[in-house]
Amino acid sequence: NRGEIALRVMRTAQRLGWGTVAIHTDLDADAPHVRAADDAVRVESYLDIDAVVAAASESGAGFVHPGYGFLSERAPFARALAEAGITLVGPSAEVMDAMGRKDAAREVAVAAGVPVVPSYSLEDEPATFSYPVLVKAAAGGGGKGMRVVRSAAELPEAMAAAAREAASSF
Repeated sequence: NRGEIALRVMRTAQRLGWGTVAIHTDLDADAPHVRAADDAVRVESYLDIDAVVAAASESGAGFVHPGYGFLSERAPFARALAEAGITLVGPSAEVMDAMGRKDAAREVAVAAGVPVVPSYSLEDEPATFSYPVLVKAAAGGGGKGMRVVRSAAELPEAMAAAAREAASSF
């Protein structure tokens, strides 16, 4: 999917008259998004923040669109770009920090007046919950650590399973 989003971003940039640069690993050296870019820079890994920021700096990029996944939700990446004087097309490092945990993100949404679904605390009495509920690991992502619970009897095992999955994934 990184090639598809890169192609979309490049088409828009080109309509605006902007030059485009694609980064790529050896595996993607001949990928459509690399061929479509005005310039291309090889990096060892898409996850190497220093290498990606260096590639952007050396190419003269003023903006970086991170695509999906990889570094798109990493606050250290956003900070490194900002320190290099490059604008991330996406949320700031501060926003990523605030929204990275589901519990903290919910508090931000509530404070902003965004409607949210009801939630329960681990200290609440499970018999008082309106079932079904969704057990969600606070720091998880990509659906990891999520369990649908249809009754109070299912809650302890669902919480334990969500915790195990979150611990092994994050």
